[in-house]
Amino acid sequence: MKASLPDNIFYRQIVNLLQSARNNVVLAVNHTMVYTYFEIGRMIVEEEQKGKKRAEYGKRVIKELSKVLTKEFGKGFSERNIEQMRQFFLTYSIPQTMYAQLNAVTQTQKSDDIKPQTLSAVFSQSWSHYLILMRISNNDERKFYEIECSKNNWSVRELQRQLDSELYTRLTLSRDKNKVRELSEKGLIIEEPKDVIKDPYVLEFLGLPEISSFSEAVLEEQIISKIELFMLELGSGFTFAGRQVRFTFDDEHFRIDLVFYNRILRCFVLIDLKIGKLKHQDLGQMQMYVNYYDRFVKLEDENNTIGIILCKDKKEAMVEITLPENNTQIFASKYKLVMPSKADLRKIIEE
Repeated sequence: MKASLPDNIFYRQIVNLLQSARNNVVLAVNHTMVYTYFEIGRMIVEEEQKGKKRAEYGKRVIKELSKVLTKEFGKGFSERNIEQMRQFFLTYSIPQTMYAQLNAVTQTQKSDDIKPQTLSAVFSQSWSHYLILMRISNNDERKFYEIECSKNNWSVRELQRQLDSELYTRLTLSRDKNKVRELSEKGLIIEEPKDVIKDPYVLEFLGLPEISSFSEAVLEEQIISKIELFMLELGSGFTFAGRQVRFTFDDEHFRIDLVFYNRILRCFVLIDLKIGKLKHQDLGQMQMYVNYYDRFVKLEDENNTIGIILCKDKKEAMVEITLPENNTQIFASKYKLVMPSKADLRKIIEE
């Protein structure tokens, strides 16, 4: 009797195994190259310290090193690139960050014997990520973005976008000093509803003009067409549950613009879109949506529903007087269709 061939699951397992191995090889190469560039930077700095006129001597060292390495290895070793390696070492060796960790590693292992997983614990990002990160002068801000890169597996493009949209600034302006310190030590920790809220939300990726007469339907359509980018802006733990979600109550039909579920908070998140100024009726409507979900949709072991109204403009005093003093479920945030500057963000928060 002829033996039957394995099923598709068997073949898929082999494919997945090979894909995982290839990914691990790429990661190992990236981590090794980052470590190597760090070491090159260290050696350049130590060589510079031997020269009496450091600035001139350092420039000559980099220039000659560029010629030697380009002749030996080809492209990738311009004076600019080598200067970036030098800056990489200076950025991460001063504040007892990677350099301290590397010292601990090299005390127990020879440099040739350092394993890829050890390097990944020290250098968790690619060289392209570090080219962006080391341009951040504030140590706390840089640490925050490093942590979030690792936690959320941000691509280089995603990191640049979060940096351009001033994510760290938006979070720090709405937190007390202890919470700000926590951002640089642990990244964004989501423990309660307000931890997922940003104000403003930056939606520049929608490609909509800042001043226009587009409708809420158009705004919603653009968000749906770029739902992955919108969820990146929302933050960690969000899954998309639906748009224009309908429910009927007391013979009346209602529709919620966008419904998400946050796996970290274990609760539904309802989003209503407003293209104009926020009104107290909008807050009342969202309160009704939240109440309905809490009473008829969420499971007993799930947490209370969160409601977010994204609006073009709002008056904070009106929001505070409309919502209960102990409110932890309803939030109103502005959205921006262009990248705001730090000054603009501070002005928004202060207003």
